[in-house]
Amino acid sequence: MTAAFNTIALIGKYQSPEIAEALLQLAAFLRGRGIEVLLEEGTAAAVGSEGFPVVSYEAIGARANLAIILGGDGTMLAAARRLAEFDVPLVGVNQGRLGFMTDIAREAMIAGVTSLLDGQSSREQRFLLNAEVLRGGERVMQTLALNDVVVSKGDAGRMIELEVKLDGELMHVLRADGLIVATPTGSTAYALSANGPILHPAVAGIAMVPLSPHALSNRPITVSDRSSIDVTLLPPHDGRIHFDGQTRFDVRAGDIVRIARSRHALTLLHPAGYSYFAMLREKLQWSSTPRH
Repeated sequence: MTAAFNTIALIGKYQSPEIAEALLQLAAFLRGRGIEVLLEEGTAAAVGSEGFPVVSYEAIGARANLAIILGGDGTMLAAARRLAEFDVPLVGVNQGRLGFMTDIAREAMIAGVTSLLDGQSSREQRFLLNAEVLRGGERVMQTLALNDVVVSKGDAGRMIELEVKLDGELMHVLRADGLIVATPTGSTAYALSANGPILHPAVAGIAMVPLSPHALSNRPITVSDRSSIDVTLLPPHDGRIHFDGQTRFDVRAGDIVRIARSRHALTLLHPAGYSYFAMLREKLQWSSTPRH
């Protein structure tokens, strides 16, 4: 099965000495297995290339048949958005904190990658959201999100009003600090802290979670992943949109934020023995012993 991954790209969290050491160790190991190793250019600028080819995300998409991400979920999110259109499978080595999407522990990195190379893995697809901002009928911004799209009040110290439509039908006018629109992948991120539902990755749904709504009857709702969601900022308030908590765009009163499932999907590789519920038990401490 090693031949299935004859070209592997390495992407790491920038400006981290610990990740630099682990990344170069992994690169040397893969080269010893006869695998061509590509270093993402931003990663190489931070950790050094040590003679390995330095390439762009576009070149990774064209040449690599696997990308290994060293970092936390944030590093994985950034790489996923850049590589989604190329359908390059991703696997994560956790160098962060919780690591919901980075399955391989740092101390077990070589053993975990060896198992993947030997074919001991499972594949899982996660869908992304396509988001665009319409202003006066014209698109002024478009991007992808793997976790969530958050329409919020930005820096303002007051609520905003949002008109929310589902497939053209009015759902409600929401007075709140904002609205989180999350994929199943993002349901364990910001949406979870706002009392949103956890969606199993196999659920074909999108969670809509109000942020500090004025009406206590406003509750999270899960809608079909085939839905088109329009969120209009009602005058006179402006707002801000965050995509995966990493990029943002300032929106004006009257702007429409249109969100729908993207045609692109992310393929995650999980090591042998991976269990979604075991991951939740560990990360969320569901089975920890109560403290007295």
